[in-house]
Formats: sequence, C-alpha cells, structure tokens
Amino acid sequence: MHMIKRTVLVTGASSGIGRAIARKLLQQGHHVIGVSRDCRKFIRQMNNFNSVQLDLSQLNELPKKIGELQQIHPEIDAVVFSAGMGQFGSLEEFSFAQIEALMTINFTSQVFLSRALLPALKRKANSDLIFIGSEAALKGSRRGTIYCASKFALRGFTQALREECSKSRVRVCLINPGMVKTAFFEQLTFEPGDDESNSILPEDLADTVSYILGSRSQMVIDEINLSPLNKVVKFKKF
Repeated sequence: MHMIKRTVLVTGASSGIGRAIARKLLQQGHHVIGVSRDCRKFIRQMNNFNSVQLDLSQLNELPKKIGELQQIHPEIDAVVFSAGMGQFGSLEEFSFAQIEALMTINFTSQVFLSRALLPALKRKANSDLIFIGSEAALKGSRRGTIYCASKFALRGFTQALREECSKSRVRVCLINPGMVKTAFFEQLTFEPGDDESNSILPEDLADTVSYILGSRSQMVIDEINLSPLNKVVKFKKF
C-alpha cells in the first residue's frame, strides 16, 4: 500500500499510546508534531519531528496557542488525539475540581482543539481527525461514573462531528481500546492481568492509526473497537 506522507499533530506524544503512534508515523516517513505538557520528555532530536509544549488543561489559552501553531505549521492535515487521564472511584469520592479536570482533559480540550483546527483542515485535499476513546465509551461501569462519562461524551461528539464533516474532505474516526499496557495504570488500583493476552500494546494502537491514515481517501472508518484476547483485571494490594 502506497502511503502518502502526512503532517500529523499527535497529542500526548511523550508517553504511552501517543509516543507509540508518533514513533510509528516517524518510521513511515510522516512529519510528526508532538504535543506534550512537558517537552523535556522528548530526549532525542529526530528528523521530521517537532515538539510543542501545551497544557491541555488551560482551556482559555488553547485557541490562541493552536492559532500560533497553525501559522508555524500550516501543512498539518491530520490530528491524533491521544492525550488523556484516568481516575476511577464512586461519584462521591470525586471532588468538584477533580470532575472538572477529568472532563477537561478527556473531552473538552479535544473539542477546543477540533474547533480551532477544523476550518483549516476543511481546506485540505484530504484530512483526518482520529480520536483515542476507550471501551469505557461502550458501557458504563462501577467506579467509572466520571471516566465513562468523559469517554461517552467523546464518542457522541465524534459521531456528530462525522455527520457535520460528511460533505467535506475531513474524515473523523474513533478508536476504542480495551486495557492497554502502559503507565496509565501505575496510579490506579487495578491493571491488566499478567498474560500477554490480557492487554493491548501501544503498538497495536499505532498500527491502527497507520491503517486509518493509509486507507483510501474516499472511505471513512467511523469507529474501531480493540479488545484483549482474554480480558483479565488484576487488583493491586497497597
């Protein structure tokens, strides 16, 4: 399959899923603009890679920052929204500030970025918005009230945005992975089981993003669900 070289903005590119996606796209010769809250995590200079320090929790600054970014990199024609955070517990265990923070990172900031980038993307010959959702967008779960809500919101947003963009050259896709073997679980009370069949690898997500970007431009992949072969959840002892 012939892969057209793209300029891809990847959020959360300094770790986990975002890092794997950025690495895969660079290996394929794409130009990657990696967004991170802390660019010191990008320890190596790489060809075709530019880092951008951006705190997605600062909503008021995002429109201006994205406008400045587009002036520097007007060639951006694809965006992968990989940044996110996980926090779980019953509703009453969340403070009001924690509810706002989780919804901001997992949903609102991605809407802000989409709104800022969409006009320019619509002027491209072809462009893609790829969102990393979660299996938590498919079914509510105990102790997942806020996390599930953030992912359900993102799923509804992408479905509606896909309809809005249906007469343009902008493709909108949502990827819903199950548990991915990353540092995401380090601060949580649970994690995937130990067997390799109990989790997805970040590279699996990277391969999926690559497939979407390389697919025929006249076709839209609306949504992809990825699951471990054998779902096993292991609870930690503290």
